[in-house]
Amino acid sequence: MTIMPIVKHRLGRLAVLACLGLMHTAHAADDSKPVPVADYQAPIRLACMGDSITHGSYAGRPVCYATVVANALGKQWEVTNLGVSGATLLNNAAKPYTKLPQYAQALALKPDVATIALGTNDSKPSNWEKKAGFEADYKALIAALRQANPKVLIYCCLPPPLETNKFGIDPANLKDEVIPLICKVASDTGCHVINLYESLDGKPECFSDHVHPNADGHKFLAATVYKALTGQVIPAAAPPAAAP
Repeated sequence: MTIMPIVKHRLGRLAVLACLGLMHTAHAADDSKPVPVADYQAPIRLACMGDSITHGSYAGRPVCYATVVANALGKQWEVTNLGVSGATLLNNAAKPYTKLPQYAQALALKPDVATIALGTNDSKPSNWEKKAGFEADYKALIAALRQANPKVLIYCCLPPPLETNKFGIDPANLKDEVIPLICKVASDTGCHVINLYESLDGKPECFSDHVHPNADGHKFLAATVYKALTGQVIPAAAPPAAAP
């Protein structure tokens, strides 16, 4: 997504409004362009970076969205689940993703495609009081991925919705502050957006504890990620792929 400087500010604001659901949801979907598969030699390396939702906590790795997407993409892709429970985007929060082995693994992979699904744990009040560093830390993570592979395609995922929960993760902080900042970072850096928030909005039955999606919830997330990466509807049944 190339943005000319003269319209960059305007498009960034439109992206934020779309992500918040204040505009038609198609605007957010249009921001995510499929991967040009023909431009790559197989396997296409996909790094799924994130927190416990990406990891598959409470649902299980076999049914988490990264696994479902891997199965649907097939042998032409090599999908690695690099989700870590409790991980934050903020470098000065409780569990910075950039200080974890999975971050180093992501850079070592030199992925062709990377999805970043962080921000949920950042919304905890104890973490979000340090929010001043969120935008810079997110841009630094993107820059590091591009240094590892200058041709990497990066998709910034808007975290799924949540309700009041035992973990202290704040729904208002997530929707009103974290998500708009992710949209701004994506616009500023020329990354794509995958709207995982919309995919589970209004579906409380898809959560096990008001935060973590259950198996059905992960199916919706997988369908959204797959559509963003391929431009196609995820197959109803896909042959199993090798474990990441």
